[in-house]
Amino acid sequence: MSATHLLSGEGLTIGLLRQLLTDQSRLALAPAAQERVAASRAVVDRLQAGEKSYYGINTGFGALAHTRIAAADIEKLQENLILSHAVGVGREVDPDIVRLMLLLKINALALGLSGVRPVLVEYLLRFYNAGLSPVVFAKGSLGASGDLAPLAHLTLGLLGLGEVWQAGRKIPATDALASLGLAPLRLKSKEGLALINGTQFMAAHAVHGLLRIRDLLKVADLTAAMTLEAMRGSATPFDERIHAARQHPGQQETADNVRRLLVDSQILPSHLNCGKVQDPYSLRCVPQVHGAVRDAVRHAATTVETEINAVTDNPLVFPNGDVVSGGNFHGEPLAFALDYLAIATAELASISERRLYLLLGGDTMGEKKLPKLLMSDTGLNSGFMLPQYAAAALVSENKILAHPASVDSIPSSLGQEDHVSMGAIAATKLLEVVANTETVLAIELMSAAQALDFIHPLKAGGGVEAAHAAVRQRLAFAEADRLFHNDIQTALGLVRDGTVVAAAEQVTGELH
Repeated sequence: MSATHLLSGEGLTIGLLRQLLTDQSRLALAPAAQERVAASRAVVDRLQAGEKSYYGINTGFGALAHTRIAAADIEKLQENLILSHAVGVGREVDPDIVRLMLLLKINALALGLSGVRPVLVEYLLRFYNAGLSPVVFAKGSLGASGDLAPLAHLTLGLLGLGEVWQAGRKIPATDALASLGLAPLRLKSKEGLALINGTQFMAAHAVHGLLRIRDLLKVADLTAAMTLEAMRGSATPFDERIHAARQHPGQQETADNVRRLLVDSQILPSHLNCGKVQDPYSLRCVPQVHGAVRDAVRHAATTVETEINAVTDNPLVFPNGDVVSGGNFHGEPLAFALDYLAIATAELASISERRLYLLLGGDTMGEKKLPKLLMSDTGLNSGFMLPQYAAAALVSENKILAHPASVDSIPSSLGQEDHVSMGAIAATKLLEVVANTETVLAIELMSAAQALDFIHPLKAGGGVEAAHAAVRQRLAFAEADRLFHNDIQTALGLVRDGTVVAAAEQVTGELH
């Protein structure tokens, strides 16, 4: 049976989320969080029946914030809120990201400032623990006033509306509830607003993206080391003293990774006196570029970890009975971080494609020749020319996707919501950049492995050789042209499932 993790609204980190998702841990509310949720609800129950109007408790929403709602209509108001806001369009969000949305929504409610009933949190927990992911659509959020549209679709499942993913198949939400022995939830005052006011769509994408980018950083250092060996470049630019002189932690980590991957290389010492003075920047400046990406990831992770342990609802219900309206739902902090991540990740692909281009040029150093286009019989064969085309196309697309979404805003809700973050757009396009970058690195990996075969029997560093062997277990050397689409997909699998990094780390120990 999987372990149970107690959510308290505090202490979530990117690393902990990776562990919870990997271990398939069950979730429950910590006792203190249960008490906070119940106390917050008691405040709402007391206030809703009074003479005073409280936004979201006994009033309309957005441009209708000043309209008082009769007590008999409160439940209908909450249901209408969800129905009217479920306007998501575009592709369906990956169920794994929806599960993150559920987890992050539970954690936000656990802080006890949202005024929801404990039973609502229990529904969310039951859905998460049963592996149920409501169908959510990727487009429709402006990233302010919360991720209104996607969170409304997340909520539909609790109400028995819409569809839900269960064990890889889509079923009606009513069937999902029945499988849990639950009736459709009827929302009370404030609850609909608490569910859709929040940044969990943006935050879940940010967490998912960060997990993939952190893995990609190791892949990028590894492919760079393999290309450096195949190009018979210089290890001098990775000297520890150079990077200590500049002090950026990411730069130092990348240089250390590459040095460890190159240990025991026979290739690098074989051309110490070849006359080559300096390598191109795509080899020589790997620590500076990859390291800058590492530092960007570190900065973004700090913002994201703050957000996933925060209340992003509105209004907030405080224990003393105050109900205070503000703007914690505004996604600007995440929007900036997501845009920054897209820019940084695009650079990993950009420098990788330049290294790939170098490989295609070949060289004539020493006894072992590296043929142009990484194939001996070119003319009849095009060699690795076209995989580089594909990588170039993805790098060019990334440049467009790296344009910041957060610089845009369009007023909505009759001007009440007159400045929005567009963080949801930043979130979805980040994952496109990540996917493109994974593919570019996969193309470099398969190309560098091909090049290294021409340099053998001289051996690369132990970590590089271990990764090369892992590639060759799934992907044979290309003697002649073949369906390289299939090779790219195989290499992409090696990048995404961690196989090549795991193989290298068997030799080097865990990389940064």
